[in-house]
Amino acid sequence: MAREELTRLTGNGNGECGEDDCPNVYLTKRGTIVVQGDVSEAFQPPAGEGLVEIPESVLREAFSALGW
Repeated sequence: MAREELTRLTGNGNGECGEDDCPNVYLTKRGTIVVQGDVSEAFQPPAGEGLVEIPESVLREAFSALGW
């Protein structure tokens, strides 16, 4: 899936985070959520899964964008 196929719920796209690598939350066409953030090593997830860390403010912004 290409980034262009996702709806970006966070960030204003003004380039302050560098090469579009900010912590962000995206909505897919299937209604699932994709989270982009710093890789976390809090614990070892099951095979095929990964952990990312994002600031609370990013999650709140995503909830607001969804009207939650």
